[in-house]
Amino acid sequence: MRFTSCVKNLNKLLDLKSLKLLDHYSQFNPSPLSIKQFIEFGHTATESESFLFLRKEIPVRLSNIMKEINLLPGNLLQMPSVLILQDWYAKSFRDLTSFENREPTKETLEEFCLMLKTVQARHTNVVQTMAQGVLELKESHSVDNQTDMAIQYFLDRFYMSRISIRMLIHQHTLLFESDADRDTRRIGIIDPSCKVKSVIMEAFTNAAFLCEEYYNCAPDIEIKGQTKVLNEKGKKVALSLCYPPPHLYHILFELFKNSMRATVETHGIKELPLIEVLVAKGEHDVSIRVSDQGGGIPRHITDHLFHYLFSTAPRPSMTPAKAPLAGYGYGLPLSRLYARYFHGDLILNSYDGYGTDAVVYLKTLTHEANELLPVFNKTSTKQYKSAVPTADWTDPSYSMSRGSNSLSNQLRANIMDEGRRKAES
Repeated sequence: MRFTSCVKNLNKLLDLKSLKLLDHYSQFNPSPLSIKQFIEFGHTATESESFLFLRKEIPVRLSNIMKEINLLPGNLLQMPSVLILQDWYAKSFRDLTSFENREPTKETLEEFCLMLKTVQARHTNVVQTMAQGVLELKESHSVDNQTDMAIQYFLDRFYMSRISIRMLIHQHTLLFESDADRDTRRIGIIDPSCKVKSVIMEAFTNAAFLCEEYYNCAPDIEIKGQTKVLNEKGKKVALSLCYPPPHLYHILFELFKNSMRATVETHGIKELPLIEVLVAKGEHDVSIRVSDQGGGIPRHITDHLFHYLFSTAPRPSMTPAKAPLAGYGYGLPLSRLYARYFHGDLILNSYDGYGTDAVVYLKTLTHEANELLPVFNKTSTKQYKSAVPTADWTDPSYSMSRGSNSLSNQLRANIMDEGRRKAES
């Protein structure tokens, strides 16, 4: 399939001034923030300071990913859902850059906050719309390995960019909108004392409700490990960390849904084995392990579990009458992005014939929990044009997996080198 760097769609969606601004802002790297910086900013920054930072930073993040969208296969760019999505991004870029030279007066700040909420509402269905666009492509065209690799690479970066922009918008609106809650302990959506067990139980309860709707039963839970820790006064308190609870909930809700479906479908409605959750907190990481006895997943399938639009469940309607338990194929990849966003991770260990362990790692220290953001540059551009590695083992799939890992490591090294060169210049 042909790749294109054509900006035909953007030329239709943006006027000449906006196109020049897009080129301008895309030359800058996004500025990643740590949870510590988000907290300090929330405590000390004024609304004017937040406005001055965001009116540049959000256009930088938008322009970086908008430039990358246009490196996708030409056929994908012409899919109806992707055209809708590009229109949303163009409108939001125009809305944001309209504040470029405005002074932070009371009227401007109020308009800026309302505009951010408009952008947030406009982008509500971005995940489903992009997924629908990829489905439209696969249903109307044959997709070769090179194209598929490029799409997978892009979706990780596209969805991570979306997570980061929503984070910035949430922080500003929750702190500075006219009816903002001034009495909450939260700083925007970040809870300085996010109770891990409470989030686990909320995610489990809601997943169990969904499971019971589908199967008329759901497994129970057992939580063990360090659910309580000693505070500085030597008193036992619930284990907590400084983190956005909605992000942790998103990850755990997805893991519990998967574990419950596997458990029920493996054991039927007879006595179901428990889903076990282990919690641990160390100097650098908070670890949460979700273990089920849902029969496990063969190794040749586990390689695809973080592949967008891959699912072990039948695909439901894109507009279902009720919330589906599984089947869209982007729950796990998105959950891993939420974990990685602040430099955590999500890994799966499956034991075919028995069950699966999913382990979530989160940073304990707020200054180590930095945003992980995509950067549009020569290195990322090459990923959309690179050929599929030639097999150099008797099993081509083995060669591919090793090749892509090597490519990822080389990519990280190249990006770090390029970042250093930008900083030096």
